[in-house]
This record gives sequence, C-alpha cells and structure tokens, in this order.
Amino acid sequence: MLKTYSARESDIQRKWLVVDAEGKTLGRLAAQVAMVLKGKHKPMYTPHMDTGDHVIVVNAAKVRLTGTKPEKKTYFHHTLYPGGATFTRLSELLEKHPERVVQKAVKGMMPKTKLGDAMMKKLKVYAGPEHPHEAQQPESWSIQA
Repeated sequence: MLKTYSARESDIQRKWLVVDAEGKTLGRLAAQVAMVLKGKHKPMYTPHMDTGDHVIVVNAAKVRLTGTKPEKKTYFHHTLYPGGATFTRLSELLEKHPERVVQKAVKGMMPKTKLGDAMMKKLKVYAGPEHPHEAQQPESWSIQA
C-alpha cells in the first residue's frame, strides 16, 4: 500500500536563486519563476504548503516583449470611486516601474489565495543588475528559453 507524502514545515529547506531577466521573454520567465515560488520543481511538492524557494529577478528593465504587447497590452486599476478607472499601457509601466511588470506577470500565474500571497512575498524584483541580498548567498539560476 502506497502512502501519500505530505511535507512538514521542518522538512522544507528554502534556497535563494538569482535570475537574470535580460533578453528573456516575459511570459516564459514568469511561468518558470512561479513554478519555483510554488515549489513544483521539488520532489517534496505539497499543494497545500509553501515549499518553494526565494527568487531574485535582476535586470527586469531589459525583459523581452514579443509582438505588439508594449503598445496594446494595458493594465486596469480602479480606485473604487466613481470615474476612478485607470488604464496603464505596458510600455509606460516598463519605463517608469519595470519591476512591477515582472511582478504582475508572476502574480497572474500564482494561486489566488492567502497561500499564493505568502508565496509572492518570496519574490524580489530589481530593475538593474544589483540587489541587496548578498547575505543570503543566492545561487545563480538560468531559465530555459
């Protein structure tokens, strides 16, 4: 008889991984980062627990967009006041806050629950090549394109 494995909090060992987003396609990058944040790359993956690793994304400003997405893709936000709808074009957001583009892409691929919110806290995104997480001794991790 096979028993179902369920990870315990004491079994989980989290690593810190650095991903260079320069020249990577946004959607493919976000999908693989989401997989690592969830912990699906580990054999001890348990759906109801956060078994994922911490991910640091650098060079978010140099992420690659295909087709006409920079001009046509828009992000919607509403202030909950009458007439409070705002639409932001992807190209504008990439110029002003490039880290938010990567964060929104990854968040869209995460579970829409409290657990998904907890997993998103392990994502750190920076527009340039520097990050302040050297004390965590992060490993370099390359995304398959």
